[in-house]
Amino acid sequence: MNKLIVTILISLVLTGCAGVASKGLFGTGVSVALDPRTVGTQIDDSIMQKSISAKIIARDKKYFLSVKSKVLDGRIFLTGKVDSPEEKLQLTKLAWEIKGVRSVRNDIKIKEDFKFKQSAKDILITSQLRTALILNKNIKSTNYQIDTYKKKVYVYGIALTSEEKDLVISEAKEILDVEDVIASIILVEDLRVQRE
Repeated sequence: MNKLIVTILISLVLTGCAGVASKGLFGTGVSVALDPRTVGTQIDDSIMQKSISAKIIARDKKYFLSVKSKVLDGRIFLTGKVDSPEEKLQLTKLAWEIKGVRSVRNDIKIKEDFKFKQSAKDILITSQLRTALILNKNIKSTNYQIDTYKKKVYVYGIALTSEEKDLVISEAKEILDVEDVIASIILVEDLRVQRE
């Protein structure tokens, strides 16, 4: 019976009952039920998210699939691939023009030839880390998003404690073939307004 319950819970988490903030490239979004941000901050972030997404697509429709953005507590994170360094700079400038932005983290890469083997390895690393976070009882896995590019793991999210943040980074570094971990993890205590 216990195995059945665990299986159902894991399948629910993996099938995306993560809430409104789910985004494809980043994996599962931050769950509204577990989100330590206030409802007001979540609404502000949602408005900024829609604004940055609309501006990116208005700039060029090709960015619809190639560039992803995420807003957490007024901080904008950009990932994806573009054709030139100039495009990367233009998108950074565009993000800074969003009303209420506190910082911009641009992890957009310049496009290279597609390599199936590398892409498959990156997908495997992402899913292994996602599973490790789900299975670790000291980590609220729904508060993190993961993106892997060329064996570099990008982790975005909100940690309840600095110990949880360290655990997430440690789990990422333990995955086979990971060359670097770039963590953009905000501590709850550093949020502008914390949930009461």
